[in-house]
Amino acid sequence: MAEWNYDQLNEEDDEENEEREGGFQYQWGTRDGLIFLIDCTKSMFDRQDEESSFELCIKCARNVIQNKIIGSDKDLFGIVFFGTEKSSNPMEFKNIFILHELGLPGAERVLQLEKLMEAPDNDDFETKFGHSSDVSIADALWTCSNMFSTCSQKLGYKRIMLFTNSDNPHGDDAQLTRQAVAKAEDLRQNGIDLELMHMNRPDKQFNIKTFYEEILYADEDEQTNVADASEKFDELLRRVRAKYHKKRAMARVPLTLGEGLSMSVGVYLLVRYSTKPSAVKLYKKTNEELKTVTKSFLKETGELLMPQDVKKCQIYAGKKICFEPEEVTQMKVFDKPGFQLMGFKKKELIKPYFHVRPAQFIYPDETNVVGSTSLFTAMLRKCLERDVVAVCKYVPRKNTPPRFVALWPQKEELDEHKVQVVPPGFHVIFLPFADDFRKPTLQEDAPKANTEQIDKAKELLKKLQFAFRSESFENPVLQQHYANVEAMALDRDSPEEITDFTLPDEERIEKRAGQLAHEFKELVFPDDYEPGSKRKAAAGGGNKMAKADDFDKIDIKKEAEAGRLGKLTVPMLREFVKKLQIKSAGTKKADLIDAISDHFGL
Repeated sequence: MAEWNYDQLNEEDDEENEEREGGFQYQWGTRDGLIFLIDCTKSMFDRQDEESSFELCIKCARNVIQNKIIGSDKDLFGIVFFGTEKSSNPMEFKNIFILHELGLPGAERVLQLEKLMEAPDNDDFETKFGHSSDVSIADALWTCSNMFSTCSQKLGYKRIMLFTNSDNPHGDDAQLTRQAVAKAEDLRQNGIDLELMHMNRPDKQFNIKTFYEEILYADEDEQTNVADASEKFDELLRRVRAKYHKKRAMARVPLTLGEGLSMSVGVYLLVRYSTKPSAVKLYKKTNEELKTVTKSFLKETGELLMPQDVKKCQIYAGKKICFEPEEVTQMKVFDKPGFQLMGFKKKELIKPYFHVRPAQFIYPDETNVVGSTSLFTAMLRKCLERDVVAVCKYVPRKNTPPRFVALWPQKEELDEHKVQVVPPGFHVIFLPFADDFRKPTLQEDAPKANTEQIDKAKELLKKLQFAFRSESFENPVLQQHYANVEAMALDRDSPEEITDFTLPDEERIEKRAGQLAHEFKELVFPDDYEPGSKRKAAAGGGNKMAKADDFDKIDIKKEAEAGRLGKLTVPMLREFVKKLQIKSAGTKKADLIDAISDHFGL
């Protein structure tokens, strides 16, 4: 059997590491820039359900900063107020105040936002900032654009989120409106996205057609529906979360339908396994971050080896077969990256037990092939109409082996506020190979449930069913970890209490299925059964099969010939091996069975 000497020959397990790509910011080489542009006119401070629109915005900003610190601490974040009496900006525009320059999120900014959330005066906002009805959206957008252009960091994605509850900030001033429309177009030309996070007033509904419809634009990868105005914090936060995070593609590959007909798609991960951040090594005297450098030395002489001095080998038949790095790379190339359509199958043929790894998601990509969206949409619509999946050969990268996948179509879904909750596209379901299937063997003498027990179990399970969404359950270990870190960073006496949503709701279970559970227990378990207690041993102690009388009655040769050695216990097999003076390679059950079978020539 061949054995790899170097892990580099199979450098990484793509199926596992691939799932973690896209979640770590540094892997992409760029940072994201996000600016909250918040309206501070008097109407934003009118209270509705004990919270003003301004407090909702600040609450959202604090939540985003906390998430950025945990999820992508390399991103830059800033906050700009407009409609204030006082001004603070390098362009010297009136009624615009830069609260936070574009920079890394930190504890000081969180504490400042928490003070602004304090009722009733929002940290004496009237005195420190004031209110003004003289608003120029063009000046506010220009200030944000200038913050991006003067940033010393390279930004890969720039976005402005505008929070307001005023649908006509300029009134009847046509000149200010034209300036705002022109500036919004400049932002689009400079690659800066503008998103409107509008809210309703207590006495007036927000009408987007009055002004903001003229300055908004839709990206090719985004939904075109405009969400309803928010009234509650949860609604606003859900919209903000859906927008502030850039959907980065793991890869952009072609989807070939036939000879001469292909489109470009982006491959995404909708769900990723969350872990604690890796520990950072610091120098104990200065607390500076250390840089790890790895060097290879020759074992015999201690000579320093350069990368070109290292070869990769495989031991086969006792010999080392060496390969150059270029040869290893060539051996791992099977085909060009991309999807190759093989055909279509009915959805019901894709079974739940086909799951071998988490699915991916594909969406059309216009950057490489123009017209991909139209072709992709036509294919998606037909697959949904005919209730079929597309079976494809999939090569993620040039150095990965091909896999067969099923493209499961998914229709777009919006909630009652026209916020997208399910994106349109195809789920990439990895299909198992024949080697991935196994045939479990069931014991013939295993106890079986009768019809009455099965019916009662079905009735019990039906009562315990509920609508499951994985987003509803947070990892309590991670939440507690970040709560502790947050408490230390913000110098709080104790961390925020975490609710463990993974624990069963015993009160609700008892209310819905308590009687059924009791009836099921009476049908299945004996009268003296107590949940959680250890099973009582049989009278006289020990296993009946292990008794001396039963041991002597067993003909081990007949049991071996009949293939029933697996039903004997390990202590019994050891006794037979000792009694027959059989040499065994190990003490495990499989080793003992092999030794006895070899002894009888089976």
